[in-house]
Amino acid sequence: MSQIPDGIDRIDLKILNVLQQDGRLSNLKLAEAVALSPTAVLARVQRLTRDGYILGYEARLAPGKLGAGMLVFVEVLLDRTTPNVFEAFKAAVQVHPEIMECHMVAGGFDYLLKTRMADMQAYRHFAGTVLWQLPGVRETRTYAVMEEVKSTTRLALGV
Repeated sequence: MSQIPDGIDRIDLKILNVLQQDGRLSNLKLAEAVALSPTAVLARVQRLTRDGYILGYEARLAPGKLGAGMLVFVEVLLDRTTPNVFEAFKAAVQVHPEIMECHMVAGGFDYLLKTRMADMQAYRHFAGTVLWQLPGVRETRTYAVMEEVKSTTRLALGV
């Protein structure tokens, strides 16, 4: 990231970068990490949150220990690309927690889904009872992940 977005400065970027590494860091430790007073850091974090740079905080869980060790990506091709079909599909994917991410894409298919399951049997059941029943689905292609080489939510902020 070479250019600083409007509305924030290099110190804000440092704060965001440190919080990406440890969202549970105390305000005092965060202030030490960016060489500001705790009061100034707190005000900046509140502003960054209010302005939508910080979307929230959550714990990263171990999927394999919680019955969701199999990662599956699915290409979805819809039967029609009309606004009402898109809206129906988008609404339907919201209610299924196995669908972790859904992205409308340009190219040879309409959506890319990221799903997590216990195993292939669970995915097969999900495909038959949920995936293929989603509104407008004409065709799917499934890609079961054999090894997660890199998985992060951190943005490259260039600080």
